[in-house]
Amino acid sequence: MTSEATAQILALITSVFYAGALVSARAGMRYSSPTTVTLASILMQNLLLWIAVFATGGFHSVPLVAVLLFTLVGIFQLGVRLFAYTGVEKIGASRSSALQSVSPLFSATIAILVLGEQTSTLIVVGTLLVVLGIVLVSWKPERQIASFRRWHLLLPIGAACLTGMNHPIRRYVLTMANEPLFFSALMGLVSFVGFLIYLAASPSSQRLVWNRQALWPFLTTGLCETFSILCVITAISLGRVVIVAPIAASYPVWSLIFAALFLRDVEAVNWKVVVGIVSVVAGNFAIHLGR
Repeated sequence: MTSEATAQILALITSVFYAGALVSARAGMRYSSPTTVTLASILMQNLLLWIAVFATGGFHSVPLVAVLLFTLVGIFQLGVRLFAYTGVEKIGASRSSALQSVSPLFSATIAILVLGEQTSTLIVVGTLLVVLGIVLVSWKPERQIASFRRWHLLLPIGAACLTGMNHPIRRYVLTMANEPLFFSALMGLVSFVGFLIYLAASPSSQRLVWNRQALWPFLTTGLCETFSILCVITAISLGRVVIVAPIAASYPVWSLIFAALFLRDVEAVNWKVVVGIVSVVAGNFAIHLGR
């Protein structure tokens, strides 16, 4: 199996784990808040990944510039978490997922223009099919949220922009030092420090809300998101961003399946969902052929 084929498999696993993180977060936020699930996810990431780092030999020698760039990635990842989970709360999971799905377009554009990655017509078509399919699957009528404001739509778009910038930076750093486990752990540490600063400066409305009923959903969120981060960074170390990013972004399809199984709060499957799933599958197949 080639490295890019392995990268594709890891990207697909990433999408499954991230979907699990979003669905479990949605379940837990019935009793708690986006700020709390963000902290739970960050703590889980640090606990699991730093244990893994020390269990596999501890720190490795990496260039200072790589550490600095992944520090920036960690700050961006904190923004992704806060924007994404707040977006779920403010405008609903389906609308938020649909708007976040544009992240592969940002990633691919930066990877081609800045990193000089090669692409093909099939990869471009596949990426567009994935994005279109995700929008069709995700965007459904939801109950009107009384507190909705148009600027709330910028929250998932902001998460998409930061994700789109993160992938090319990760790829560049991993060409200098191929240490996906260490950099995943470093990113978690930076996110934790950034979160503490955010919490100290945030208004009281963003304070932590502890509720026993949210414990297991939030622990599941942290576990799933930690594995999704490790898988996507490992995938990017093996394959091009233009291939990995759109496959990893296909998580709304899995979110739909998981929500139907565990939350029982999704709508009946309609023609848009069917066409959307077919579009995502066709897009992933086109990307596979185009590599």
